[in-house]
Amino acid sequence: MSMKSSSKYYPLFDYLQRCNQPEITLSIAEIEALIDRSLPASAHSKKAWWSNRDSPNALQASAWIGAGYHTESVDLNQQTVTFSKFQAHYNIQQINGEIVWNQDAIKALRKHMRLTQTQFAQELGVRRQTVSEWENGVYQPDRSTAKHLERIAEQYAFQISNLDVV
Repeated sequence: MSMKSSSKYYPLFDYLQRCNQPEITLSIAEIEALIDRSLPASAHSKKAWWSNRDSPNALQASAWIGAGYHTESVDLNQQTVTFSKFQAHYNIQQINGEIVWNQDAIKALRKHMRLTQTQFAQELGVRRQTVSEWENGVYQPDRSTAKHLERIAEQYAFQISNLDVV
């Protein structure tokens, strides 16, 4: 998920991206000062507003997710939100130096590219449901699709050295 500089939540994205701390707590007032506008009433009263939704409709979530964070906790009494750096661990298998394109490898590549399942599906020329089925281990891509994934991984400098390798 990428954050457009024209988004009203871009200043939050930019702040989190530059802060580079494993965990940061901000008051809702501090977030409003960062974005130079008031948040909706639901941000002050509903924890759900702060959920980590990977969705084009959740513009606020794209700010922290795009910066590599997720909402760790929301304290509505204190009006604070704690964000933590997202640390994903994928078990990527290799056989003879080639990635086995299983559910972890596919999801890791998609997340590395910062794409939603829909965007990733468009990139590959498959249905979103197909990507979901791969990521849930329903089945693995066929041989030609695996070769295509390998080319995309090279194009996007996907390095398994940053991931847990089995």
